[in-house]
Amino acid sequence: MSSQIRQNFHQDCEAAINRQINLELYASYVYLSMSKEERKHAEKLMSLQNQRGGNIFLQDIMKPDRDEWGSSLEALDCSLQLEKNVNQSLLDLQKLAAEHNDPHLCDFIETHFLDEQVKSIKQLGDWISNLRLMGAPQSGMAEYLFDKHTIAAEES
Repeated sequence: MSSQIRQNFHQDCEAAINRQINLELYASYVYLSMSKEERKHAEKLMSLQNQRGGNIFLQDIMKPDRDEWGSSLEALDCSLQLEKNVNQSLLDLQKLAAEHNDPHLCDFIETHFLDEQVKSIKQLGDWISNLRLMGAPQSGMAEYLFDKHTIAAEES
């Protein structure tokens, strides 16, 4: 059924916009999934704290530095920096555990966190490199192609 307001709007353009909407929603789902993963990490650490007889003290959680993103490249750059910060904090925790002769905590951090952090950092770095090679942020086409080929490839 055609809309009454439709004028000079080709079906191919309509279909392409629908594909882009799908990709944007998929990206949203990916980030939501990542958010769930980070929450699981916190829950694992809370469980460990309880198992080891420690007390959990939840502090105020800062709001993100920003909540609007100009481009995919900006968002990925921020994600990469955040993952590096998280990784460094985990390395510091592992070092502290080693200094206090706590092999259980060292193993826990290594087993449940460090390998995953390295893989995330690598993937984000690869994505950033690909976007830059394709001309982002100056080229909007770069982001479109990145979404279409990189994100869609992971979808399948």
